[in-house]
Amino acid sequence: MTPAAGQPAVQAGTATPTTWEEWRRFVDRKRPAPPSPEGPRRSAAQRLVYHSRFVVVRTPALEQITTSVRTLTLLGRHQDGTARPGLIVTGPPTTGKSTALQEVGRTYELHQRSLSRTPVPGRAPVAYILVPPGASAKSLAAEFARFVGLPVGPRMTQALLTTTVCSMYTSLGVSLVLVDEIHRLNPRTTNGSEAADFLKDLTERLPATFVYAGIDVTDTPLFTGVRGAQLAGRTSLIDCDPLPALIGDRTPFRSTVAAFENALDLTAHRPGSLRRLAPYLHQRTAGRIGSLSRLIRQAAITAILDGTEKITKTSLDAITLDHLAEQHHRPIRPTARRR
Repeated sequence: MTPAAGQPAVQAGTATPTTWEEWRRFVDRKRPAPPSPEGPRRSAAQRLVYHSRFVVVRTPALEQITTSVRTLTLLGRHQDGTARPGLIVTGPPTTGKSTALQEVGRTYELHQRSLSRTPVPGRAPVAYILVPPGASAKSLAAEFARFVGLPVGPRMTQALLTTTVCSMYTSLGVSLVLVDEIHRLNPRTTNGSEAADFLKDLTERLPATFVYAGIDVTDTPLFTGVRGAQLAGRTSLIDCDPLPALIGDRTPFRSTVAAFENALDLTAHRPGSLRRLAPYLHQRTAGRIGSLSRLIRQAAITAILDGTEKITKTSLDAITLDHLAEQHHRPIRPTARRR
């Protein structure tokens, strides 16, 4: 059995991979490669595309998530009777949670493919689901169905939809389910509690490991009440926090800046200049990997467009970042009261 046909075609790199076809294209797409000293120089147009997509930097959080997923999938592989242990990735916005989730899923799928000497057509080891706003059991089930192209009829009961999804996912060999935007789930509401029950049902009926990601999950209602206690008792928690400037003798933020700098493809950039700006970059981005990536990529694209071909503190200062980063860098002072 294969995912249902009729999925709309999308350009590579233009959509969040929330259908099987999109996910497969995401996994199969050739990754951006840093410039090779021995290779031919790329054109400005090629380098603009490269810095737009750019490389995925292996942050400490990404390494921890990768190790945890590998361990949990092995731990639950032959487990019977109850839900397999899962994982929740939490943290503030722009700290790389979704990127980490997708990268871990991609790595897992490629590994699963490598284990089969003869690839089996229509196998789908990984499913990537976005929780819809105000999720109900049926709207969340519809997202699971949409991923594999299952039509959802208006008269389908929740029980039939759940059974159909479970049957399809089992047939496809889904063994890792990634559920993003989990903070949208609110078990205190009727719709949210039913959606939480649906997820719990899936974890017990599917032979798969579930990994969730969301914004500041511990500050949401997700862990409250009986349903929250069940989720908390079955999942480990990884905080995808902003990168600190210093941990003991280690400098994780500077190391991440160095990884970004090593991947740049600019003709006049002086190696090491971004590393020396690490304290400024940390203050500028509050240590958030998403803001750092955007700042460096945008500065690189600007450098190609204006012909300077290098990144400096002046060029970085000229860039307006996301509002969270700008609030941290240039806090708005309260207006003085008139007497």
